[in-house]
Amino acid sequence: MNFLIAFVVALVLQVIAYLIMPKPKQQKTATKDLEYPTAEAGRPIPKVWGKITITSPNVLWYGEKDIYKYKVKV
Repeated sequence: MNFLIAFVVALVLQVIAYLIMPKPKQQKTATKDLEYPTAEAGRPIPKVWGKITITSPNVLWYGEKDIYKYKVKV
């Protein structure tokens, strides 16, 4: 009987703690920032299953970024 009372009290305290917990604020981003690939640490990396178009990917690595200039004689 004591176990049941302790269990109910613990359950009620958990529900109260959840209800008074502060809610996180949602971050607002500008719409123009969402169209170009970015590399931000806090931004989630989307997982793609099937065919889909991702409009604003979080790119961590994109190959070689060096620019090479060649002179060609015609």
